[in-house]
Amino acid sequence: MDKHTIAAYFQGLQDRICAGISATDGGASFKEDQWQRPEGGGGRSRVLAKGTILEKAGVNFSAVEGPLHPKMVTSLNVTEKVEFFATGVSIVMHPENPWVPIIHMNVRYFELSNGEFWFGGGIDLTPHIIIPEQAKWFHEQLKAVCDRFDPSYYPKYKNWADDYFYSPHREETRGIGGIFFDYIKGDKETVFEFVKAVGEAFEPIYSHLMRLNASKEYTQAEKEFQYIRRGRYVEFNLVHDRGTKFGLETNGRTESILMSLPPMAAWEYMYDPQVFPEGQKTFDLLKKGINWI
Repeated sequence: MDKHTIAAYFQGLQDRICAGISATDGGASFKEDQWQRPEGGGGRSRVLAKGTILEKAGVNFSAVEGPLHPKMVTSLNVTEKVEFFATGVSIVMHPENPWVPIIHMNVRYFELSNGEFWFGGGIDLTPHIIIPEQAKWFHEQLKAVCDRFDPSYYPKYKNWADDYFYSPHREETRGIGGIFFDYIKGDKETVFEFVKAVGEAFEPIYSHLMRLNASKEYTQAEKEFQYIRRGRYVEFNLVHDRGTKFGLETNGRTESILMSLPPMAAWEYMYDPQVFPEGQKTFDLLKKGINWI
């Protein structure tokens, strides 16, 4: 199994996810933007806008290669001259209805010309307003995927997500977490099977949450709280997310990188969540270490 086989799988995954999510939304389809990277490789960025359920959704595929950027050399602690190849699918979806959660997924593969390779990825959920029974269901789905491969995966990768998707400047998690893993090596085929299982779990999980919540009525207060929560999402992505910062610092494709940002968000000076009691309950749950199951 070589890098081209892995990249071809990720391309197919992008196709399947776009088809499934578009069908669930029922009001819009993904528009594709193909691009080339001057240093080598390229990708397909797909965005759905102003759908029936989704206000903005992006499903990006990329397969890029070339000389290591100086920042990559430093971060990977590479002492020899090598080239890299990286491929994967990255997803962020922002719904119109405040009761439908934001979701993010990334599955990726990275290799160096010296023979080193690793996988990374995960899925995490950011409800605007947390519904505990749905948070429990979401984590149960991810645990089921992990348990098919190793019972130690879910607790380990769940804690990793809690630590990663955390905004120290707010002292709060971005959402209810999920699973996150990076620099996973070992037997390539075995690890790839796990990564594929994570990728294939995305569309059924999110389609279910879309259908469950999209028809719920909402108030202006709930809509305003959605914008506040989106603002916190933006803060994390621009201030703390390693992938966003790394992409922008290493001449990545800006439009694809910033696909993760919502079309509308809000920041209110000295925002007091107690003005919206349901919102205060959500902020009280934005903590590390919650056992949702």
